This record gives sequence, C-alpha cells and structure tokens, in this order.
Amino acid sequence: MQIKLSPSILSADFANLARDIAVAVDAGAEYVHVDVMDGHFVPNLTIGAPVVKALRKATDAVLDVHLMISNPDQYLDDFIAAGADIITVHAESNGDTRAQLEKIRAAGVKASCTIKPGTPVTELIPLLPLCDMVLIMTVEPGFGGQGFIPECMDKIRAVRQAIQDGGYACELEIDGGAKLANVADIVAAGADVIVAGSAVFGGDIAGNVRAFHDKFADGVKMAQWSK
Repeated sequence: MQIKLSPSILSADFANLARDIAVAVDAGAEYVHVDVMDGHFVPNLTIGAPVVKALRKATDAVLDVHLMISNPDQYLDDFIAAGADIITVHAESNGDTRAQLEKIRAAGVKASCTIKPGTPVTELIPLLPLCDMVLIMTVEPGFGGQGFIPECMDKIRAVRQAIQDGGYACELEIDGGAKLANVADIVAAGADVIVAGSAVFGGDIAGNVRAFHDKFADGVKMAQWSK
C-alpha cells in the first residue's frame, strides 16, 4: 500500500510558488494540495481557478483541489477547465453533493467528498460509491497551522472500515495537523493520503518530504488495514 503526501500550498512561499512545489515534488511528494476558500464557507479567503490554471502550466504533479466554498456548483466548471486532477467538495456545502460528484467524474476528473470535524461519518459513507477519494478534515477548515483533533482518529478508522467493507477503490485523505510526530499513527488508523502544510513547507522542504515518507513506512508496519 502506497501512502501519498499532498503538501498544502497554503503554507508555501506564494512569491515562489512554482519553485516550492517543484522542490516538494522532486523530493517525492505525490500530490499538490490546493486550498480554495471563499471567505464565506470558511473564515478565510485564498485563491481561485486562475491560480490552479497557472499551477497546471507550472507542474505535471497531481493537483488535489479542495473547495472550501459555499456554492461549488457555480465554480466546478472553472476548476475542471483549469486543470484540477482531483476536486473535493464539502458535504456541508450548498447543492446536491451526489450530483456534484457525478459531474466531476463525468468530466474525467477524480471526485472527492469531505466533511468537517463536527459532521458525522454517516454523511460521508453513503457517498463512497461516487468517490475516488474521501477527505476527513482533522482540524476546523479555514486556517493552516492548527493542531490535529485526536477524536478524528475514530472517524478515520470508521471510514477506512467502510471502504474495505464495500470494496471501494477510494483513497482516504486527511487534512489538518499532520506532523512527523503523529503521522505514523494517522496512517495506522487508515489514512493513505496525507495533507501537510507548514510541516512540509517550513524549513527544508525536500528533507521534510523524505522524513514524512519514512514515517509513512512506520505507519504501514503498524496498520492492520493494509495487510
């Protein structure tokens, strides 16, 4: 089982974004996590489809686009056209989540759904057949640098069990508070895509990426689900 790293550009140097992404990808990062916030669904404002379009020209890496926005139906076409490889929508956003996932897949883009820490996994599990990936938010969405919420471990385990029970070809991503000190336990609980921001882009980017992959190996050794 390959565990993948998806560094969040929210913590990168925006004046040198292409450079920082290239360093992370060259060191082994499999995905690039793009946090899109509208200042309404979450209390922060970040980037939109034009930045994704620019990143698509700058890298061949998988662009893992997380839409923390109230009305994804208004913008799905823009992010699809911009070159996103994976698009994640929130179950708590407006609109028909099933229809949104179906539209993303119909466009040839991988579809993903996510829930906030306070939303029960029962909102997510019925959507697994429509998802190429699901995301468990392990902090409240909106800002980087927050601490991992320990209670989310049970949600990771529950969703991993549901994926296995259903035989779904669905990756399980976590976003929020992943550090070298806790990521092996997160992997052991069932996550196979790890979003990390400041823990990757703070300091030695390449060294941080390699250190995360070393910890992934430790987590896989502890994991029962991967055996």
